[in-house]
Amino acid sequence: MPSSPSHPHVAVVAFPFSSHAPKLLAVARALATAAPSATFSFLSTADSLARLPATAVVPAGNNNLRFVEVPTDGDQEETCPVWRRMEMFVEAAEGGGLRRAMEAAGDAAGGVAVSCVVGDAFMSMAAEVGVPWVAVWTGGPCALLAHIVGDAIRKDICDDDDLHGASGDELLTSYPGLGSYRVRDLPFGGGGVGGDMHRVMTMLLGRVARRLPRAATAVAINAFPGLFPPDVSAALADALPNCLPIGPYHLLPGAAATQANDDDPHGCLAWLARRPAGSVAYVSFGTVAAPPPDELRELAAGLEASGAPFLWSLREDSWPLLPPEFLDRATKAGDSAAGLVVAWTPQAAVLRHPAVGAFVTHSGWGAVLEAMSGGVPMACRPFFGDQHMNARAVARLWCFGMAFDDDNDGGGKPSMMTRGRVAEAVASLLAGEEEGARMMRARARELQAMVVSAFEPDGGSTKNLHKFVEIVCARRV
Repeated sequence: MPSSPSHPHVAVVAFPFSSHAPKLLAVARALATAAPSATFSFLSTADSLARLPATAVVPAGNNNLRFVEVPTDGDQEETCPVWRRMEMFVEAAEGGGLRRAMEAAGDAAGGVAVSCVVGDAFMSMAAEVGVPWVAVWTGGPCALLAHIVGDAIRKDICDDDDLHGASGDELLTSYPGLGSYRVRDLPFGGGGVGGDMHRVMTMLLGRVARRLPRAATAVAINAFPGLFPPDVSAALADALPNCLPIGPYHLLPGAAATQANDDDPHGCLAWLARRPAGSVAYVSFGTVAAPPPDELRELAAGLEASGAPFLWSLREDSWPLLPPEFLDRATKAGDSAAGLVVAWTPQAAVLRHPAVGAFVTHSGWGAVLEAMSGGVPMACRPFFGDQHMNARAVARLWCFGMAFDDDNDGGGKPSMMTRGRVAEAVASLLAGEEEGARMMRARARELQAMVVSAFEPDGGSTKNLHKFVEIVCARRV
């Protein structure tokens, strides 16, 4: 049975790597909640679906969201490098795998064919499957702008290997929406992700930059109206078809089930509950980025020197790199310990906790939005991708934090984390009385209020979500 305007069938397609799938699932749940008479199929690989929280794959209350595995070709074992798994997955999807998965989704839905694809922008092959493609961008919106005009920037200013060269501190004032950023903030270079991974990511992002402006019916971005200055919003609207800020994605209706906030195996929230308001520094660099060993040790020493309680989410394979006896010193006092180092935290819930007053992080876009949602000022140590642009915006555009890689536009190699800078940043963000510190905390609270306002019944994200649903379902709901 084909789909029809009265019963659309929407395939939501996730890029099955890094943190993309949970963000796409948040969007899928919001759509399924807003359009209960439509059918939604969430497509990703078996491995990607298995990594979602157990609560995430429970059917929606009205049972209009189902999960469909996208088959993979070749060796997808963990021993295969991530870059190669990405490459094989994209090759298979481009070679007909996505189309076959959509047919399987139609069969699973009782023969109702897919009428629209809501696809992660990295799944840009969705532009070729014969139904409307509505794209979802999960990263920083200004990084997407940079990728779209990337060829012109490379021709005019630099190539990917010269971001920190003589023009590194030059502002990108000739490119609409990018005037607040420097050449060295651009997301093009390897920046710690080199070799084959850099090659694969360059290939993926190049396809996004070419296909998205010409082939997408609409583009959802993980932002909220009013977040960016008018020139940035205008540049996004000019570059993208039907650009709709509907975020933050983790706050969309129905998205809470994707976050596993109740999954707190290390007792982080209970530990925070015993700390005074605004007293704790939370530290996390996500699941991909990691400071080099020397910076990791400097960070640990700086946290101790700050004298502030800290909660540190750090992969266990990095624990042996910490200074000798650091873990014993920091955590030896049990519930009254100065610090808590764990392998995983429910981050969105941690950043909403009133005890948390500072966030030391890699400035991934999801982390930036979660900090805004919690009203927590940031200290950013970016590594690659959009993180340098995000850190620049935190420090200079929204002014609710600082960036360790910011050398005040003075040229030369940007400085990174040292124990002194970490201790100073943490103390300043938590309780500094200097004007800059007070302003950052005030700006964090203002941004938090803007996030809340965006999801009011007449808020900007709420209105844009309604438009998004209309486009996806090709009818009013």
